[in-house]
Amino acid sequence: MAALGVPQNTIAILQKYQFRFQKRFGQNFLIDTHVLNKIMEAAGITKEDFVLEIGPGIGTLTQYLCENAREVAAVEIDSGLIPILNETLKDYENITLLNQDILKVDIGKIAAEKNGGRPIKVVANLPYYITTPIIMGLFESHVPLDSITVMVQKEVAERMQASPGTKDYGALSLAVQYYAKPQIVANVPPNCFMPRPKVGSTVIRLTGHKKPPVAAVDEKLLFQVIRASFRQRRKTLSNGLSNASEIMLSRDEIAGCVEKMGLSATVRGETLTLSQFAELSNLIQGKIKSK
Repeated sequence: MAALGVPQNTIAILQKYQFRFQKRFGQNFLIDTHVLNKIMEAAGITKEDFVLEIGPGIGTLTQYLCENAREVAAVEIDSGLIPILNETLKDYENITLLNQDILKVDIGKIAAEKNGGRPIKVVANLPYYITTPIIMGLFESHVPLDSITVMVQKEVAERMQASPGTKDYGALSLAVQYYAKPQIVANVPPNCFMPRPKVGSTVIRLTGHKKPPVAAVDEKLLFQVIRASFRQRRKTLSNGLSNASEIMLSRDEIAGCVEKMGLSATVRGETLTLSQFAELSNLIQGKIKSK
C-alpha cells in the first residue's frame, strides 16, 4: 500500500472512498513524512512494543507504527473510516482495529490482553476538542504507561510543560507533571495537515513516572485542591479554596494550613509548585481527619 504521508496518496484514497471530513470528530490528517519520522523517533517504538493508537484516521501514522512495533491496537470513533483503514492497513498482520470511542474503551483490559499488563506506549494525533479528557483519562485510569507521544494544539502542549508563575501554568500543567515528564518534540505548522487546522500544533512526549514525584496522602484531594486553586485565578489561595464546596474547611482553617507552610496570606495558587500543592493537600487532609 502506498505511503499515506505523501499528500497525493492521501488525496487518492479519500477520493476513492468519497470521504467527507467530520467536523465533530476534529479530523485533520497528517501529510508530512518529516513530521511522521519525528513522531516515531520521539516515541522510540521497537519490535518489543505494543502500541495503542488513538484516532488513526486513514492510517497514515498507523502504517509507520505497524512497521516498527510488535503489535498495534488502533481505536477509531468514525465508522466511515473503517473501510479505508481496512484497505490502507491490509498488508499488516500486527494490527487490531477498534471502532469505538476511546473515552469508553477499557484500556487496562487491552494492555492486559495484548501486553501482559506491562507498560504500553500510546501514540496519537489527537482531536483537539477532547485532548485533555483523553490524556487525563489515560493517567487517571492507572493503566500501565511507558509514554504518551501525541500531536496536540500548540497552546495545550505549552500548558502541559508550564512552570509556576507563568500564564500557561494551571491545573493541566500540574496534573500532567504529577503523572509524567513532558518534553516538547517539534512544532508543526498547519500546512502539514489536510484539511489545514486554524492553529499551530506540537508533538509532545509524556514519559510516565514510575511513581509520582510527590507524596500526596490522598490523590483525589490533591487534585480537588489544585482545581479549586485555579478556578478563580485572581483570588488568593485561601479564598479560592474556601469557596470550593468539596473542601470541607473554613477560610480560617485553610489560612492556617497556608500559614503553616510559611506562605504569605495573599499567595495565589498559580505560584505554588507541585510539591507545595502536595504538602498543602496533606495538611488539609490532616485537618479534615482531626475534626
